[in-house]
Amino acid sequence: MATGNINVSVENIFPLIKKFLYSDHEIFLRELISNATDATLKLKHLTSIGEAGVEYGNPTIEVRIDKEKKQLIISDKGIGMTREEVEKYINQVAFSGAEEFLEKYKDSAKDSGIIGHFGLGFYSAFMVANKVEIITKSYKDEPAAHWVCEGTTEFTLEEADKKTHGTDIILHINEDDKEFLEEHRIEQLLVKYNKFMPIPIKFGTKEETIELPEDAPEDAKPETKTVDNIINNTNPAWTKQPTELENKDYNEFYRELYPMQFEEPLFHIHLNVDYPFNLTGILYFPKMGQDMNIQKDKIQLYQNQVYVTDNVEGIVPEFLTMLRGVIDSPDIPLNVSRSYLQADGAVKKISSYITRKVADKLKSLFNNNREDFEKKWNDIKIVIEYGMLSEDKFFEKAQAFALYPTVDNKYYTFEEFTEKIKDNQTDKDGNKVILYASNEDAQHSYIEAATEKGYEVLLLDSPIVSHLLQKLESTEEKISFVRVDSDHVDNLIKKDEEKISKLTDEEKEKLKADFEKVIPAEKYSIQLEAMDSNAAPLIITQPEFMRRMKEMQQTGGGMFGMGNMPEMYNLVVNTNHELISEILNSKTAKKQERLIKQSLDLAKLSQNLLKGEELTAFIKRSFEMVK
Repeated sequence: MATGNINVSVENIFPLIKKFLYSDHEIFLRELISNATDATLKLKHLTSIGEAGVEYGNPTIEVRIDKEKKQLIISDKGIGMTREEVEKYINQVAFSGAEEFLEKYKDSAKDSGIIGHFGLGFYSAFMVANKVEIITKSYKDEPAAHWVCEGTTEFTLEEADKKTHGTDIILHINEDDKEFLEEHRIEQLLVKYNKFMPIPIKFGTKEETIELPEDAPEDAKPETKTVDNIINNTNPAWTKQPTELENKDYNEFYRELYPMQFEEPLFHIHLNVDYPFNLTGILYFPKMGQDMNIQKDKIQLYQNQVYVTDNVEGIVPEFLTMLRGVIDSPDIPLNVSRSYLQADGAVKKISSYITRKVADKLKSLFNNNREDFEKKWNDIKIVIEYGMLSEDKFFEKAQAFALYPTVDNKYYTFEEFTEKIKDNQTDKDGNKVILYASNEDAQHSYIEAATEKGYEVLLLDSPIVSHLLQKLESTEEKISFVRVDSDHVDNLIKKDEEKISKLTDEEKEKLKADFEKVIPAEKYSIQLEAMDSNAAPLIITQPEFMRRMKEMQQTGGGMFGMGNMPEMYNLVVNTNHELISEILNSKTAKKQERLIKQSLDLAKLSQNLLKGEELTAFIKRSFEMVK
C-alpha cells in the first residue's frame, strides 16, 4: 500500500472546494456522473477505432444508496484507471484527464463527447462526503486500484480485486448532508441534471406492467415485472436531425421538458450548426399573451447533454429568453462549476446565429402559411416586437413578417399598410399618418369617428408599443403614428381645408373665459375648434407626445422624470355644436356652470376618467336632471 500527499498548489484546497468552487452542493452528483459518462464515452471511442481490446457492450451508470453505511455509490463500466493514472488524474489536481485524452486523439475524438475537467469535477465530492473511495480497473490488462482520502491532502493507494473495467466512486456522506442518502432527493437531482445524458443511468428498480395478448381471457389480470429504473432519455429530440422528426415528436419532447405544461407550443425552431461552432437545440414559442414578466419555464442550457443552467443570458438574445426549449453546445465556455458563462467571442456569434435562425424561421412560417401565422400573431407578437426594439438585425429581418392588425381584424405588413393608406392618410406636409388605438373599448368613440371618415385604424395594444412606434418613426421616412384619441378627428391628419366656425372671435373669447371659470387650469388646456356640428361638443384628448413619453417612462425609457409629471389633458370645445351655443348664451351663470360641468363629465366618462366621488356626484346630478 502506498501513501502520499496530493499534489495541489494550495494546501487548504478542501475548504476552498466546499465553500467557493460550487455555488450549490447538489452539483457534486452532476459532476461525478459527468465523469462516469466521460469514462464510458472514451471507452466507446477507443473500441470504435480498435484500440481498447475489450467489448463496449451496452454499459450503464448505476447510482446506489447504502443507508446503513451512509454511502452513496456511483459505478460505471467505462475506461477505468491504472494506478499510475489515479496518481496523475486524481492526486495531481492541476492536470486534466480529458485534456490529455483530447490531445492524444484530437483528430478522431472530435465527436466522442468528452465533457470537461476530470480532476476538479471529482473533488466536488468532498462538499458532501468526509471520506471518498475510488475502486477502479483500467480496460488495459493491469491490476485494479483502490484510492482513499478523508478530505485532507493525505491519501492511501493500494491494489484492489475488482475484475471488470470501470470505476466505483464511494462517498461516505457527512452528517450535515444526510439529504443525499434519501432516494427521492437523489432521483430529483438525477432528473434535474442528467435527464438527457447519453449513457443510461440506473437508479434502483421499478414495477412494469406486462401487456396482455389480444387473445387473453376477459378475466385475465395483467402481470408485472421488475425492471431497471432508467432515469434518462439517452437520445433526446435535439440530438437528432430535423428530417428524423415529425411535429408530434417535437410536441412529445416539449412535454418531456415541461411536464406541467398542458398547452401545445405554437411552433418550434430546430437549431443545428457545426461551423463556426457546434450548437444544437430546439426552441419553442409558447402562447405569450401580453405579460412580459411571466417566465415560469426557461430555456435549458446543456453541454454535451449535461444540464448546466436555465440562465441563458448572453447566449440567447434577451428578447428570446421568453421562449422555452433546449440549447446544447460544447463551445460555450463555462467556469469550473459549469454554472456561469465567461465572456467570450464565441458566445456573441452563437447569440447572433440564434437571432438569425429565429428570424428565418418566422419568415418561412409567414410565407408558407400566412393565414395560420396571422391567427398566432397575438400570442407571439410580444417577443417579435421586443426583438425589433432590442436587436437591429432582427428589426431589419422582421419587416418581412411583423404584422400590424387593424381594428376590423385585418393584418398587414408595414409596407402593405403604408401603401394602403398613402392616398387618404397623407397630411398637408406629405407625411403618412398611421392612426392606431391601444384599447378598442376605451377608445371606441374615437375609432368610430376615424373609420367614418374612411381612415384605417391599427390596433396596437402591447405594453411596449410606445417604444416600438418611436423606433419606427426614427427609421422610416415621412411616417408618424397618432393615437385616435390624441385629438379630434379633423386634427388627426391635418389637411389644407379649414372648417368655418359659427362663432365670432369675440364670442370665442367670451366662451373660453366662461369655461376657464369652471374648468381647473392645472388639469385641462382649453382649445376651441371648429368641427362638424354632429361631432361631440367636448372632447378630451392627451397630446400624443406627452402621453407616449409617459408610457415609455412606465415601461423603461423615455424622458427622465416624465413618469412623475401630473396628468394634463386638452379639452377640445366644438364651437359648431348646438350645446356650446346654448352654454355661450345661458341666461344665468348657474345654468352655464351646470351645463359645462355636465358636458365635461360626459366627456370624461367617454375616456374612463370619471371615477370615485366625481362619478357619484355626476350620477346624482343626472337623475335630478331626468326628474
